[in-house]
Amino acid sequence: MTLGGSPEPAVRRYWKASDREGVREYPAMHEGEGTIRVRSFFEGITRMGVHFDVWELPPGATEGRHTHRSDDPKDDWEEFYYVVHGRGVAIFEHEEVELGPGDALLVPPDVDHGLANRGQEGLRIVLVIGKPGPP
Repeated sequence: MTLGGSPEPAVRRYWKASDREGVREYPAMHEGEGTIRVRSFFEGITRMGVHFDVWELPPGATEGRHTHRSDDPKDDWEEFYYVVHGRGVAIFEHEEVELGPGDALLVPPDVDHGLANRGQEGLRIVLVIGKPGPP
């Protein structure tokens, strides 16, 4: 990660990071299939109250279905998915929603959901998660 400006934290002008560094692999995320590669950005640096990730799902990989419960203060997340490359399917209890490049999806707490790459190429998404504010 590149630090801009002076080495003193109070005067840093920017932080720069690459999605080619610090990649972690998560096999069977939420009991899904395959391995999802995740790059998280600016953890422990930003004070915005969100997590900003880039995910890569190879063909056949899935994020298993799961729910972020609004009554669990450690897990009451909203999730915003943005497809950069490839094709995927968001999976809900009674519906599947096809996703392709340029598509965005917002999933609030208390909604059972998952993600699958049923295509022939990698699925690359930006995922932003954060706590919902007041209505």
